[in-house]
Amino acid sequence: MNFDFSDDQKLLKESVRKFLADKCPMTVTRRVLEKEEPYAAEVWKGLVEMGLTGTAIPEEFGGLGLGALELCVIAEELGRVAAPVPFSSSIYLAAEALRLFGTQKQKETWLPKLASGEAIGTLALSEGTHAAHPRNIAVKFAGGKVSGVKQPVADGGAAHVAIVAVNTGGAGEQAVSLAIVDLKAGGVSSEPVRTIDPSRQHVTLTFKDAPAEILGPKQGEGWTQLSRILDGAAVLFAFEQVGGSEAALEMARDYSLERYAFGRQIGSYQAIKHKLADIYVKKELAKSNSYFGAMMLNDEGAELPEAAAASRIAGSDAYVFAAQENVQTHGGIGYTWESNCQFHYRRAKLLALAVGAPIQWKEKLVSRLEAKNAA
Repeated sequence: MNFDFSDDQKLLKESVRKFLADKCPMTVTRRVLEKEEPYAAEVWKGLVEMGLTGTAIPEEFGGLGLGALELCVIAEELGRVAAPVPFSSSIYLAAEALRLFGTQKQKETWLPKLASGEAIGTLALSEGTHAAHPRNIAVKFAGGKVSGVKQPVADGGAAHVAIVAVNTGGAGEQAVSLAIVDLKAGGVSSEPVRTIDPSRQHVTLTFKDAPAEILGPKQGEGWTQLSRILDGAAVLFAFEQVGGSEAALEMARDYSLERYAFGRQIGSYQAIKHKLADIYVKKELAKSNSYFGAMMLNDEGAELPEAAAASRIAGSDAYVFAAQENVQTHGGIGYTWESNCQFHYRRAKLLALAVGAPIQWKEKLVSRLEAKNAA
């Protein structure tokens, strides 16, 4: 069994890496963070022109008709540079939700716009700091209108369409549906939310009788739909975390070879060697979990739920650890505003919460394994 990517996928990976190295250096991320731009418009435009926003969208809806593996290699490169663009919100979440569960008309309306970059999408799930659960989804859908507050919503200020988790009445999981809301059609306002990583915009979205329609043919299926959407996104975010881990490791390694203390490269000291080795081990563990997750996602394998949770847990652990150890390796300079260490530290902390905290994914993994063993 071949767990590696194909030559074409590796070529895609190299093309994306070259583009991002040229157009998205850390100076761009710093500019977005300091000026509080919603995203790096020139980087987003380049990704769109390369056709990357249409990677997994079927050709009949204006996409390239490729698949999950191609999205994975793109995600890894975006993670390497901590790209300040709404790719994950628009493609991993909104586009995939529509592709998987939208009606033909819904797909025809939104997927071509998301593929061409004409529209940006997002997923509005959270309603505060607590974990989302069927019993605490308070945003209401009734009579074709959505009312309530979602926060924080990644890239919500720049988005044109949102897939919103709503309460449509009923018991348990059947109370939750997903609704499509055109954010430019009225009835929606946004307020900025400060996060640890301002290079990725987050907002509070307030809906006041905003026109909406249920995603898919009927309501009451939202929680099941969310589970699949988040499993897929978990794998893709894990690849971003692997890419970020590798970049943080390279930053720490390069600095350890440049910096001298007491007449020696600090990289020659055992303590620094241990740091770099520990980062590498966690990164490789995350990579192996991510590769298995990619295979399950691409094949819609039966083990996708477990593989997604494992990818998410290992990816979050690796990236946060790598970012922290990178700062430690740089010493005092690593804590300053002028240092680029902060960007991977910020992004690592943000991604660890992007589609649920690691503790939630650990609980999912345990419960899924228990259910599987019981069966």
